[in-house]
Amino acid sequence: MTITITAFERSPDGGKGLARDTRVRWALEEVGQPYDVRLVSFAAMKAPDHLRLHPFGQIPTYEEGGLALFETGAIVLHIAQHYPGLLPQEDDARARAIMWMFAALNTVEPPILELMTVRIIEHDKPWSAERLPLVMDRIRTRLDQLSARLGEADWLDGAFSAGDLMMVSVLLRLRMSGLLDEYPRLAAYVARGEVRPAYQRAFAAQLAINAPPG
Repeated sequence: MTITITAFERSPDGGKGLARDTRVRWALEEVGQPYDVRLVSFAAMKAPDHLRLHPFGQIPTYEEGGLALFETGAIVLHIAQHYPGLLPQEDDARARAIMWMFAALNTVEPPILELMTVRIIEHDKPWSAERLPLVMDRIRTRLDQLSARLGEADWLDGAFSAGDLMMVSVLLRLRMSGLLDEYPRLAAYVARGEVRPAYQRAFAAQLAINAPPG
């Protein structure tokens, strides 16, 4: 059965790998599964056909046979559970890898998304200047904790897993803020994720869509 995912017809980040379809592309590349991409415009994301796949009108979605999924955490977990390469075989290690997936999405990513809201959506609001340092402090608290837990290890729990894939994807959102540079261990951790051949293929595929015509 052919796997089909959706992605932005034109990504807001210009193909820098921050759109969430990158996470799904990376997972599929890690497990060696071919996939098709259906590009969706912003208007089409709110149309009935897409809303049947994603009731919140976002990307990505994942279709395989009769299965349709949305939410990158659910999609990556499905891929990891059905194709070898992203979850350990041993039960406890497998559970911990899934735990780190949830930690990336539920604990680390929310304050990072707040930062994007303050800087992009609320930048002209009167409270923005006061709110920004509070958000930065919340992010630093999480990065302090994550860096301490990672220590000198290459990955969060033994070998690279879906937990690392999600965590690296989340931390990449901090690159433009300069916050990641304050944490050499985490910066090196992200760099290790970026040089993985599967990530390189996923990034290149998304960038090719957004590259300006030559």
